[in-house]
Amino acid sequence: MIDHGIALPYYRLHVVPAVVALASPAWQREVWLDPVQLEDLDYVVHVLFDDFCDADNPLPCLGQSLRTHEEVELMARLGAAFSMVLDSVDADASDEVYLNAPGWSAVVAAAARLAQVLVTNDHMALSNLHDAGHRWPLGTEQNSSGP
Repeated sequence: MIDHGIALPYYRLHVVPAVVALASPAWQREVWLDPVQLEDLDYVVHVLFDDFCDADNPLPCLGQSLRTHEEVELMARLGAAFSMVLDSVDADASDEVYLNAPGWSAVVAAAARLAQVLVTNDHMALSNLHDAGHRWPLGTEQNSSGP
């Protein structure tokens, strides 16, 4: 996979949707609280804190799954907001307890700001790839004789 700016773009394919899920209270209630669904808060936490990033210490993710220092800073803010909620509820509490915790709105706000920056930066990277002549689907690259 070609991606200017990050070494592990396939990690980002997990990080961005996890952040978007944290930014959407409606999604959280419709999906995480539905026992039939596979996604829940635990899954999102593993993506952002264990598997594809470390929201408690995101600087090593710069150039890996995060593109900019702004993304690192905003991920750290998200990690801090989530940690405050985690400190206020039992770690084994249900998703509903987390969603009703007093600090949950700060998690949603931090995730919303980060989601906006992640998506904007991804659109810029996609535009840069397009400007460099990369096209999708593969095989439709611009040739040197015309547009």
